[in-house]
Amino acid sequence: MYLPEEILLIKNGELALKGLNRHTFEETLMRNLRWRLKPAGKFNIRKAQSTIYIEPMDDEADLDMAAERVATVFGVAAFSRAKRVEKSMDAILEAVPAYLSQELADAATFKVEAKRSDKSFPLKSPDICAQTGAAVLEQFPHLRVDVHDPDVLIMVEVRDYGAYIHTAQLAGAGGMPIGTGGRAAILISGGIDSPVAAYMIAKRGIALTAIHFASPPYTSERAEQKVVDLLTQVAQYAGRMSLCIVPFTHIQESIRDNCPEELFTLLMRRFMMRLSSAVAKRENCEALITGESVGQVASQTIPAIACTDAVATLPTLRPVIGMDKEEIVTIARKIGTFPISIQPFEDCCTVFTPKHPRLRPTVEMLEETEKALDIETLEAEALAHLRFRTIRAD
Repeated sequence: MYLPEEILLIKNGELALKGLNRHTFEETLMRNLRWRLKPAGKFNIRKAQSTIYIEPMDDEADLDMAAERVATVFGVAAFSRAKRVEKSMDAILEAVPAYLSQELADAATFKVEAKRSDKSFPLKSPDICAQTGAAVLEQFPHLRVDVHDPDVLIMVEVRDYGAYIHTAQLAGAGGMPIGTGGRAAILISGGIDSPVAAYMIAKRGIALTAIHFASPPYTSERAEQKVVDLLTQVAQYAGRMSLCIVPFTHIQESIRDNCPEELFTLLMRRFMMRLSSAVAKRENCEALITGESVGQVASQTIPAIACTDAVATLPTLRPVIGMDKEEIVTIARKIGTFPISIQPFEDCCTVFTPKHPRLRPTVEMLEETEKALDIETLEAEALAHLRFRTIRAD
């Protein structure tokens, strides 16, 4: 039997607060980890004592790649790369200076913390700390102990299946495992906001279906590819999703030819909400998601949002509704969507944009204007020509 010396220890944070259904959340997280780690090789993934263990099954397993991928899995609060040794102080004292030699050589201060989950181990945590600290100082005499702000934190965990040595935990993606919060449809443009909204709602465990409105020849194939690239980046966190591309050219031209310019954007967004509700229901989604932020543009005032919500037949979630642009950009940079979002390929939202949009519309005003449009025929035509693509993480 292959026994790896180095493994990953996963802390699942928020899941620990769950009650009788905690097991379901943990099983979903482990299933997501197995899927995400497939390109890195063969790993045994198991749970014990509020920790998930990721253990290489052979020498071909790439633990470096596994660590990078674990950091993007929602439900992982923190993780550590750890060396496993047998449960004896001799093994621990020999392994700590050797395993952490580079970190200790470059540091000025250190601290040892111990956790003794296996209460049958003969030494208590303070004794483990004292003996380990003495062994470190013997081999690295330049070091001094700092219990408040050490350069290196040495963790020794004595568990059921062995002793584990590692440094401070690394932050995971947090949130809840994808698939535990239902499914929703994200209206995705090529801008900065909607990919961030997708990431934020996926962090709550919601699986995604994406809906994009395309208006050829006003929008190009490169604009569609930009959306695919954005979703591929989001999929590093949110997992595989379906992208539905809705033809929108005829609808926009009908609005342009029959309606006042000041209402173009609002009428367009009402069509988007009706069509997205229909597509979402077909895809078994329970809500719509948009990247709207109050006051950012004229169509995102409270009256304008009320006018678009009036035609939606599913709840509409807006994860970035109270954020300013700088906050949204910070998250976009963090998740890697910002460089893609600023590529100069226009989406349908920029087609026929009014010079002076109506700032305080009413539902009644828009309903009256829509009498000039054959809404039922336009929507049926669009729904009859949907295209679908599957988005997978790299």
